[in-house]
Amino acid sequence: MSTKALFSIILAGVIILVASKSVYIIKETERAVKLQFGEIVEPDIKPGLSFKIPFVNTIRKFDGRVLTLDSRPQAFLTIEKKRLIVDAFLKWKINSVETYYTATSGDEFRAADLLSARVENELRNQFGARTLNEVVSGERDEVMTEVIRRLNEVASKELGVSIIDVRVKRVELPPEVSNSVYERMRTEREREARELRSRGFELAEGIRADADRQKTVLVAEAYRESEGLRGEGDASAAAIYANAYSKDSEFYSFTRSLKAYTEAFSGNGDVMLLKPDSEFFKYLSNSAGAEK
Repeated sequence: MSTKALFSIILAGVIILVASKSVYIIKETERAVKLQFGEIVEPDIKPGLSFKIPFVNTIRKFDGRVLTLDSRPQAFLTIEKKRLIVDAFLKWKINSVETYYTATSGDEFRAADLLSARVENELRNQFGARTLNEVVSGERDEVMTEVIRRLNEVASKELGVSIIDVRVKRVELPPEVSNSVYERMRTEREREARELRSRGFELAEGIRADADRQKTVLVAEAYRESEGLRGEGDASAAAIYANAYSKDSEFYSFTRSLKAYTEAFSGNGDVMLLKPDSEFFKYLSNSAGAEK
């Protein structure tokens, strides 16, 4: 191979190397800055194919999509000095590449640390101005809205990022606070149970008293009705007896005597001793003579 051919090959290689170092592509999901000896010369490069001066310009690319930062659980105090363990996360993205690069040197981990510190500081301020009930359930949406607004003011100016959303995943009470809350809830439930039990007892006593009153009334009415029926029966029986006596007084006396004897000697071991000249035998003799 001649010297001229070798020189041509080397020149072609240098041209290809320089061309490859001069061309770069920025994707739609990326943000980038152009540096010249470490100084920003183009703060926000548009997506697409671009050119640079090899070995003079440097391109720094960053993720332009919405990113998630899961902050560490932190302890915050409410306005009542109640300690809460709060676990939150936020969504953020770069809105000013130049400010972002200047503040973080393009290091995503450093940006996450700076954002995490600001989120913790803002949550501490918001929780410290509210009661336990407000931050747990009553005003949580308002707290998050205020945190997002204040963080956007600081983060956009200092870090070149915009806060899309901040959410609290979990709010927990420390063990000592949980125990006190549990005891207070248990005491309250026991008090309500006693009140309900007392009301139920009073209601039961009222129902029982009303039932006893109704029972007394029903028994009295039944007794009155039975006594009336018994009186009517006795009157009817007396009328029947009187009618029978008026028709045959001797037979009526005889049947009354038999009934008296039947009731007197209802037992199996009863014995009656009569004299031969008693009225009973005389009555039997007269009855037998009358039949002949």
